[in-house]
Amino acid sequence: MTKIVIDPGHGGVDPGASGNGIIEKNKNLDISNYMNNRFKELGIPVQMTRTTDETLTPTERTDKVLSAFGNNKDVIVISNHINEGGGDGAEVIYALRNSSTLANKVLDELNLVGQNSRKAYQRRLPSDTSKDYYFIHRNTGVTQPIIVEYGFLDSPGDDVTNLKNNWNKYAEAVVKAVAEYSNVPYDQKVENVYIVKSGDSLWSIAKKFNISVTQLKNLNNLTSNTLKIGQQLKVSEITQPLKENQYVVKSGDNLYDIARNYGVTVDNIKNANNLTTNSLSIGQILTIPSSEIKNVEDYITYTVKEGDNLYSIANSYKLTPIELMNYNNLTNTNLSINQILKIPYTNVKTEETVTEYTEYIVKNGDSIYSIASNYGLQVSDIMSYNNLVTSLLSIGQILKIPVAKEGVVTYIVKSGDSLYSIARNYNTTVDSLKNKNNLTSTILDIGQILTI
Repeated sequence: MTKIVIDPGHGGVDPGASGNGIIEKNKNLDISNYMNNRFKELGIPVQMTRTTDETLTPTERTDKVLSAFGNNKDVIVISNHINEGGGDGAEVIYALRNSSTLANKVLDELNLVGQNSRKAYQRRLPSDTSKDYYFIHRNTGVTQPIIVEYGFLDSPGDDVTNLKNNWNKYAEAVVKAVAEYSNVPYDQKVENVYIVKSGDSLWSIAKKFNISVTQLKNLNNLTSNTLKIGQQLKVSEITQPLKENQYVVKSGDNLYDIARNYGVTVDNIKNANNLTTNSLSIGQILTIPSSEIKNVEDYITYTVKEGDNLYSIANSYKLTPIELMNYNNLTNTNLSINQILKIPYTNVKTEETVTEYTEYIVKNGDSIYSIASNYGLQVSDIMSYNNLVTSLLSIGQILKIPVAKEGVVTYIVKSGDSLYSIARNYNTTVDSLKNKNNLTSTILDIGQILTI
């Protein structure tokens, strides 16, 4: 049976990276404590290399790995880290002795909860290329270790916000990936719990989740105010079984994200739940109205071609992978050539704007991320435009770089749309839309065609 060793990177006198209100050693421990509790819930044997803010030498750390369950191939080691260096997205580094299967599965699951991925890769020791660069790979026997870099704390993109607000979603994604890789039955967690961290008190936790200290103690059968770091506390209670069209609000949720995930509008959800504000509370049960996108005329079809993947297709139509999966009733991220996918019509530009390209010759020191950044593109844009199946580049390789050409983009108004929501989705203003379409008011008709 698979056994797990969780390694919260850094600790003690070694803080790791820090910036933008994030200290790596602390965030690593938060993620690791969450995983530790989840693996226990799933019945998977698990140990941690550190459970407090302590200093570990590389030797002490690898000794703890090997002493947890022995030097065995069925031991998976998850070393949790936060990146720095100005990039954006998640990376997974796996050992030279292992395949990329687990690493890529972790990246797939992180993609599905909204985090973009850079690459899964191996790194060799320059002085001896037969050995791994990182000691957690090199000195852990025959175990299967992966280093998970969840994002960049100095990212110019959305990593900083996501690391602060969505780290538990990322931790859950890794738990799911490891469970499914290990053929262990996986039960989705209902996120109505909070993991105690250093400096917490019952009062501060109760305030954070808009409940009283008495409610918090009653939910957890506490008889004192004493807490332990890593302790799991219920912060809400579901007192009735959920219906198919219901959703339980969890930490970090907002109406906009929930509406987007279900393919409806914020106003749809507010009307269905008689909400007068956009405020939500943890544990609140929302009724989700049926999506407006149901009829054949509301979608186009896309034929999967060689080199495509779920993430690149979703990204090209400004969808999340989970939205694309839900819309097509997919149960996994695997695609086959010539497979037909439905694309919501509201995510389709009626006239393609990228019609030209320039060529770029890869030089020493280039990465697909740096090239994409220089041209103001996403990594997935370059990969899909060049039919790349890996982010690895070679010196002298010629890449096609899409160049925007002036064109007309139109949008077909659907139920629940407003000029404000359309302007926001296309990064423009209401006044600009009114001017382009000679509108004298903000009233729209379903089926009306707007020039963007």
